[in-house]
Amino acid sequence: MGTSALLIACALLAGVAMGQRVVTVQSGPLVRTEGSHVTIWCNVTGYKEGLEQDFEWSMYLASAPDREIRIVSTAQPNYAYAVYAQRVNNKEIYVERLSRDSAMLHISKVQARDQGLFECYTPNTDGQYLGSYSARTNLTVIADSLTVTAPAQTLSKVEGDTLQLTCEVSRTTTQHTHLSVGWYLRSPEDAAAPPQELLTLSRDFVLRSGGPYRQRMAAGDLRLDKTSATAYRLTIHKLQPVDQGLLYCQAAEWIQDPDGSWFAMTRKQGDKTQLRIQPTDRDFSIQVSTERRSFTAGEPLELRCTIDAQNVPERFFSVSWVFSSSPVAVVGPSAVPILGPDYVAREAAGHMTVRKESANVHLLKLQRLQLEDAGKYICRVTEREKTPTGDFIDRSKRSRNVQITVQPLKSNITVSLSSNSSEVQEGDVVQLTCSVQFTTGPLSVFWQWTDKQATGPAQEVASVDRDGTVQHSPAYRERSSYGEIRVEKVRADTYTLSLYNAFPGDEGQYRCTATEWLQTSAEPDIKWDKVGEKSAAKTITVKTVESSFMVSASSRTPSVTFGESFDLLCLVKPRHNPHVPTSVTWSFKPAGSGSDDEGQGEFKDLVTFTHEGTLQWGKQLLGHGTRTTVDRSHVNTNFGLSVTRAGRREAGTYQCSAVLWRRNYNGSLSRVANRTSNLLGISVVQPASKLRVQKTNQSQVYLEDSRVRINCSIAAQTNQDSQHAVLWYVRRATGAEADELLLRIERSGAFEYGAYADEERLRRRVQAERLSPRLYALTLNRAESSDSGTYYCLVEEWLSDPDGAWYRLSRESSGFTHVVVRQPEVRLQVEETESNVTVEESASIRLGCSIPSQSSRDSRFSVSWYVERSEDVDDEEEPGEEERDQDCVFSIGHDAVFGNGNCSPTEEAGPNSRLQFERTTSDQYSLTIQGARPSDAGRYYCHVEEWLLNPRNAWYRLATNNSGFTIVNVIQQVSTLQSVVCSNDSLFYFVFFYPFPIFGILLIAVLLVRYKSRSNSKSQEGKNGAPLLWIKEPHLSYSPTCLDPPALSLHPGSVD
Repeated sequence: MGTSALLIACALLAGVAMGQRVVTVQSGPLVRTEGSHVTIWCNVTGYKEGLEQDFEWSMYLASAPDREIRIVSTAQPNYAYAVYAQRVNNKEIYVERLSRDSAMLHISKVQARDQGLFECYTPNTDGQYLGSYSARTNLTVIADSLTVTAPAQTLSKVEGDTLQLTCEVSRTTTQHTHLSVGWYLRSPEDAAAPPQELLTLSRDFVLRSGGPYRQRMAAGDLRLDKTSATAYRLTIHKLQPVDQGLLYCQAAEWIQDPDGSWFAMTRKQGDKTQLRIQPTDRDFSIQVSTERRSFTAGEPLELRCTIDAQNVPERFFSVSWVFSSSPVAVVGPSAVPILGPDYVAREAAGHMTVRKESANVHLLKLQRLQLEDAGKYICRVTEREKTPTGDFIDRSKRSRNVQITVQPLKSNITVSLSSNSSEVQEGDVVQLTCSVQFTTGPLSVFWQWTDKQATGPAQEVASVDRDGTVQHSPAYRERSSYGEIRVEKVRADTYTLSLYNAFPGDEGQYRCTATEWLQTSAEPDIKWDKVGEKSAAKTITVKTVESSFMVSASSRTPSVTFGESFDLLCLVKPRHNPHVPTSVTWSFKPAGSGSDDEGQGEFKDLVTFTHEGTLQWGKQLLGHGTRTTVDRSHVNTNFGLSVTRAGRREAGTYQCSAVLWRRNYNGSLSRVANRTSNLLGISVVQPASKLRVQKTNQSQVYLEDSRVRINCSIAAQTNQDSQHAVLWYVRRATGAEADELLLRIERSGAFEYGAYADEERLRRRVQAERLSPRLYALTLNRAESSDSGTYYCLVEEWLSDPDGAWYRLSRESSGFTHVVVRQPEVRLQVEETESNVTVEESASIRLGCSIPSQSSRDSRFSVSWYVERSEDVDDEEEPGEEERDQDCVFSIGHDAVFGNGNCSPTEEAGPNSRLQFERTTSDQYSLTIQGARPSDAGRYYCHVEEWLLNPRNAWYRLATNNSGFTIVNVIQQVSTLQSVVCSNDSLFYFVFFYPFPIFGILLIAVLLVRYKSRSNSKSQEGKNGAPLLWIKEPHLSYSPTCLDPPALSLHPGSVD
């Protein structure tokens, strides 16, 4: 029983151990180069048997270690996220299943962004979770820095030669890596066959060779040397035919993974070298070539002898040229030719060349074939070889015969003669070009001239020999010595004849005759034979300049304004020719001068363009801005005369004259003809005026003593340098005879007053200003009503002409400004409220006069009071105005003088006057009549006159106004006791005043007596400390009227 239980427990423990899932992945970090193929394997153990396991690959970036990026799964086709979906669909990333529980992740071309933490996850297939289901490894992607450089080339070698090839291998990886460098050979016969390893230096620095090359490496015929830090050199001694093919070097960069295994991160190959190996063969062959075998005498012949053999530069060959069994030349291994006796002089003359063009090509060239050169040519080659015994043996071969035929020379030349023009102007160049075609030998050319009808004998001009020597005929020798005639050989088949400064006598027919020559013998006895001769003719017409000589004058601006420029043009035809020069003179006659004036009717020279190209100024001079120009065209010559800042002096008639000269070949000049142009009138006028003055009409109203300001604005002017004179006018009234000149401002700024300013005494009040160059102002200070009128300005525009003189261009008046100077508006108002006043006899009557409104704050007033009394005051009906008497009660003038108003009062003011005047404010006046009498009854009103001071300090009355009526009634007194008492002063004082002082004196006496009686007792009390009684004087108040009785009162505090 115990043993069975133990076995069961062990089985259970074993089952538990077997059921724990373990996922393992290739340990990292794995360092791989960008663009390389990366594989990561993943295994799973501890799962239920019989179930195939699935694998899911994800990665985590270092920047987001918690974010899973799904890559590929064996179970889910659309498992990848978008960043890897395309690469998975393109099979660039896939999973290779190695077994049921093992798989490998492939990344075909790893990218830098693939760097991160890769996770292999296996889904659970056991029904329960026990163990680990994923494993992670780190992948680091570095840049691929491996470079393999070997030049691409094609080499031809002979069996037994030595071959050396160099390959540069370098890398800049910061990781610890190893390099392996090897050389491989790919057979040219079978391109699909795998390359054969020649020699490899492994990552462990072990040198190994391919199977077929082990013996050759052991013998030292195959070497791989590291010549520098990056250079690896392959050396193959004793090349064999099997070494032929494509040779290249291949390098790999290795890194050791954490599990100890080495991984080739990248492999690269250099450019291939095409190697051809020629088997050893001592035989050789000869071939002679030429372009053609039939020639014409005088043509060059080239024969080339080519040696076809192996390793020609290392072998010794000598070449012999033979013509019709006669030796021509022998060229040994040293390439120095040895000539035959018949060809020494020919080679010295440069008519023969023998040279070695290359190691296996020899050249024989005959420059000018002769008839005797026709025959058979042979090339014989001899090789000298050293035997092992030290002896030399010669082996010779000869080429096939090359038959050369030489035909006699036949001339096929053609001659054509052309010229720059069939018709030229006198003084121009005549250029004849003689072209010879189809030439085989040297040429000689001679030029002839005959008259135009070809009736006279031909005259020789010049000739050119075979060697290019030019000879002029005696008739043209002197002219040619001055360079007027030139004959040139431009090319071997082109000749020119140039006649400079053509004369009318050069007109005629020119003939070019070309002769072809052939050299029939060499130096020193050179012989030439004429092969052929051809000629061509050309007729030349020389047009005299005098026939087309004409002069005309023109101007685009016959009329100019002051300060402007005008151009005069003298057209001379034909165009300027230095061999037929022209002198041109501009003449001038001022405007207004006629034949009647002494010395003023003739033209005077301004300037002359001499035939030598210089300028000569005449006695008549224009302004400082005068200049001249010369403009030449293909048709004519323009002689220009430009005048700037034209003035009155430049106005007049202009004319140009030209003289034609002929320049002879010896430099002398002869006068041919002269012409005079048409007359050309130029008028210089004043510029059109652009003066524009503001013409706006306006009205202005001012009060007296104000400042009147009138502007004169210039809206436009002719020139920015214009100056202005301004005249101010005034028109007093409609229908006046003429406008009066008030003021004139000269252009210099000076002032000049008109007669009107003196008459109206305006000099002190008028003021003129120039506010800006275009704005003027007129100011009237302390305006008077007499200044009313219509004002305007008259502007004169002045300009300076080019001579500095000022002239008036135009004048224009401005708009009218109607000025009204009036007195202040009458705003005088006097209180018009009517009132009734009833007073008793002997009382006071107060009459007020209020002025609520006045015309000016500077106004002064004259105030008078009037009273209207009726003749019959007892009449019940109100009497009419004519029945009332109007008396002046009181008046005060504007100068504050009493009685200086508009009336004379009946009662004069004085100390004893009953009238009392008072001015409480500037607009409040009052008059008090004391001691009213019955005769004072009536209708009172005040009469106000408003006065102002005019600009001339004179007072004038502006307005008058009356106040409303104040009806005053005076009640007469009745005789009563009170009235009697009050009417008598003595009685009034006796009754109301005198008793009180008497009573006061008695009271004081009583108090004094009492005081004295108590002082004695008080002194006794004072000694005992008793207070004293103080008595103050009683306060007496009374009314001075007769209606109230006097009162005696004691106020608090009167007695203490």
